[in-house]
Amino acid sequence: MMIEAIELLNEICDDNTVPKNIRSKIKNTVIILKEDKESSLRVNESLQQLEEISDDPNISSYTRAQVWNVVSLLESIK
Repeated sequence: MMIEAIELLNEICDDNTVPKNIRSKIKNTVIILKEDKESSLRVNESLQQLEEISDDPNISSYTRAQVWNVVSLLESIK
């Protein structure tokens, strides 16, 4: 599940239509997920980041839906 979430986030990062600030936050989220900490801590930190991203007014509805997909995946890990 964690690997799948990282792959989905990387897909969003590779999309050139996603604003730079959003891609930067998503890259930070990927880094958090790959850290060597307890998985529940990584998931919680990532969920906070993704919530901020989904609230950003510059994000497209398609990208927002992709972010929500990742949020759903991560919440199932908790």
